[in-house]
Amino acid sequence: MGFKMGIVGLPNVGKSTLFNALTRTAAAQAANFPFCTIEPNVGEVAVPDARLDKLAEIAGSKQIIPTRMTFVDIAGLVKGASKGEGLGNQFLANIREVDAIAHVLRCFEDGDVTHVEGRVDPVADAETIETELMLADIESIEKRLQGLVRKVRGGDKDAVQQERLLKQALEVLEQGKPARVVPVDEDDVRAWKLLQLLTTKPVLYVCNVSESDAATGNAHSARVAEMAAAEGNAHVVISAQIEEEISQLDLDEAQMFLEEMGLTEAGLDRLIRAGYELLHLETYFTVGPKEARAWTIRTGTRAPQAAGVIHGDFEKGFIRAETIAYDAFVSLGGEQAAKEAGKMRAEGKTYVVQDGDVLHFLFNT
Repeated sequence: MGFKMGIVGLPNVGKSTLFNALTRTAAAQAANFPFCTIEPNVGEVAVPDARLDKLAEIAGSKQIIPTRMTFVDIAGLVKGASKGEGLGNQFLANIREVDAIAHVLRCFEDGDVTHVEGRVDPVADAETIETELMLADIESIEKRLQGLVRKVRGGDKDAVQQERLLKQALEVLEQGKPARVVPVDEDDVRAWKLLQLLTTKPVLYVCNVSESDAATGNAHSARVAEMAAAEGNAHVVISAQIEEEISQLDLDEAQMFLEEMGLTEAGLDRLIRAGYELLHLETYFTVGPKEARAWTIRTGTRAPQAAGVIHGDFEKGFIRAETIAYDAFVSLGGEQAAKEAGKMRAEGKTYVVQDGDVLHFLFNT
């Protein structure tokens, strides 16, 4: 399981340039006019993880299969999208399908690239997008509450629960806050997710800066950092222009280019890591002579459910998981040595998989 991140933002903030760089394609037309992205572009990228390469080297794996992350480049938003302005309806429909939202914010000055509002103010841009999402949620909730009246009167338990949650969300939205701030009890988590409110999506602010500001950021990105911290959201500083240039280079050339720019790693790596943290994701590995493979799970996943990511039959017939911590596997030189040193453990159904675990599952067919 990877995850799907929607790249959103006002027109001409660098969304499509970033998408093209991340997916190493030119599928999204990056042009200097609003709505150059008419249909959402979907691209998958391999999640870089140096641990996987190391495991494959030790095990002599013939094939390396990283886990994957999906990016969705969504049409540019304008003020009034919740009322159907611009490509608003399409934007709002597409955003419901993603796990998290990356708000790309223009944090660069460039007189040759027009801004739809005629100014550079990333905080105001973020507020525009958030406001449109909140207005769309309010409209959706009001319609749904009307449709629930009869079921609630009839004592339908699911309808009563749904009405209660919708009213909780509406209360905070009318206060100008996103629905993600609503405290949700464990018993309500499933029903809450089914509401599919736009403002419950986790948010990652992507500060798109010029090449010269890529290493240190600038005054615009500093304001975004303050805003993100106040909201409890995450942010990363990236130069979409640099990412686009890197995407055309081989690994050695890309590393040299990054060093020249004063950067230790590509923006893609930082963006994925921030996305993982945002969605509470982690990675475990399966390693053998045929292949070394990475698998993505949510933090706190138990062994049978982790096995189910590979195949549903693994979860249904789960017996136990044989696990070696990544550090032990590497320091001891592989599975057999780790086993002989007593570093391989047999874990049952209640075991919570840890990030970096090297796992082998035993199951009944």
